[in-house]
Amino acid sequence: MQVFRIRSQHLLLAAALAATGAWAQVPAPAIFKDADLKLGEQLIAEHKCNQCHAMKWADDGKAIYRPRGSIDSAGKLRGMVEGCNTQMSLGLFPEEVTAIAAVLNRDHYRFAP
Repeated sequence: MQVFRIRSQHLLLAAALAATGAWAQVPAPAIFKDADLKLGEQLIAEHKCNQCHAMKWADDGKAIYRPRGSIDSAGKLRGMVEGCNTQMSLGLFPEEVTAIAAVLNRDHYRFAP
């Protein structure tokens, strides 16, 4: 299960870095339709996702995005955030997990609808 742990941790870093991204907006997939992006940004900062991942990966944690690897859909992206929620015992509600994943999609992954 070590592979799952690494992937989960990667996602938290992605969430943290997404809050500071300046990527162009693209239409969000249906899974993120009603996601609260401000909440996602707040949760990323509150849980210090960036700091955690920066301790584990090269390039201040930005290496998590290269390559995308197994996160090749919006559903898998949300699933990885849920994996972090479970593994780290964050206690996030489903809509909070979706909010974090939506921020990641907006700023890094940009999966189309």
